[in-house]
Amino acid sequence: MKKVIFDCDNTMGLYGKDVDDGLALLYLLGRSDIELIGVTTTFGNSTIEDVHNNTVKMFDELNINHIPLIKGAASIDDRQSNASQFLVDMVNNAPSEITVLATGSLTNLFGAYQLDNNFFTKVKEIVLMGGITKPLIIEGKVMNELNFSSDALAAYTVLSSGAKVTILTGHICLQAFFGKKEFERLMNDDTIEAYRYIKNKSYEWYKYFIDLYNSKGFYNWDIVAAVYISIPELFDENFENVVSTVDDLKTGFLKIDIYSSNSYKINIPYVIKNVNKFNEIIFEAWKNAEIGNLVISPNDTQKN
Repeated sequence: MKKVIFDCDNTMGLYGKDVDDGLALLYLLGRSDIELIGVTTTFGNSTIEDVHNNTVKMFDELNINHIPLIKGAASIDDRQSNASQFLVDMVNNAPSEITVLATGSLTNLFGAYQLDNNFFTKVKEIVLMGGITKPLIIEGKVMNELNFSSDALAAYTVLSSGAKVTILTGHICLQAFFGKKEFERLMNDDTIEAYRYIKNKSYEWYKYFIDLYNSKGFYNWDIVAAVYISIPELFDENFENVVSTVDDLKTGFLKIDIYSSNSYKINIPYVIKNVNKFNEIIFEAWKNAEIGNLVISPNDTQKN
């Protein structure tokens, strides 16, 4: 069983904000091979106050009372936080055993390094959702990178740390499309509480994204990184020589130079080998998530 800390910018249920962190959390809760030992919040999709308060609300709705939920830093001006201290404490208690899954700004991880310069040597691995290797185009529109770019210095510090790092970029996440077929699967099964919860919390985002990008669904960004942790064999392996500077990472750009001797090795998978299996694994994990009894109305999505 893998010990995992999930560092996220969860905005599932906030109007006009992505639902992917929340979907990833429900996936982690439904995997018997993952021990979720903590959730830390960071800014990215929204402010730390929005993210943390929303995640507290989600924990309450899902009756999660056995997993620590720790608030992270509010900005790059003060990176050390309760979340960064929690990260340090956990890896010191279990060196080389903990996987950090980070799906927002990497400020908390940088804060942990500031508190303990040996932090990265004690982590088993770091799995990230973020970064682009070329423009990210959706239905002819450019989508900006919003994770590494939120704190470029923190991103550079993590990527160049020497830790075992895997990045699931925005490009591979385009293979994790959540369209009408997937949403109807939620709509047509009211017997599974997690399905009902996801349907109620994600329908407004589903419509919002379709209108914004003239698409037929949304992309399940963060869950790609969560699935990688539990089933890495579902992805290809591509170790690249990354030479991105802090300035490059201000736009989330992962600059690759196969000939450079001044680079850092990062695993950047490009392919989900079997997308149908990928989706089945996700729905099965959601089905198995133990979340207690829920009473969530269809109109519960918050509008700020």
